[in-house]
Amino acid sequence: MTGQDQKLEANLSTLILSIGSSAAMAMGLAPNPQNGKVEKNLEIAKFNIDLLLVLQSKTQKNLSTDEDAFLKKVISDLQLKFVQLK
Repeated sequence: MTGQDQKLEANLSTLILSIGSSAAMAMGLAPNPQNGKVEKNLEIAKFNIDLLLVLQSKTQKNLSTDEDAFLKKVISDLQLKFVQLK
């Protein structure tokens, strides 16, 4: 089964990964899947990290232990990479 054949599941982890991937691409850490180019836009990266922080704030005390840990890990990893790029 290829990646395109797999069924996408709409859940919190997918949302976190989607926003996190957008931040990583905007930091030039991953190529844009549409054109294969590495592009850097730190303003967009910061916006996506901020979106994850809003998500964290709005879901506080409503996440499972695993979901909370995953969200915190993604945010901290992205923040660290962002600071290293500045």
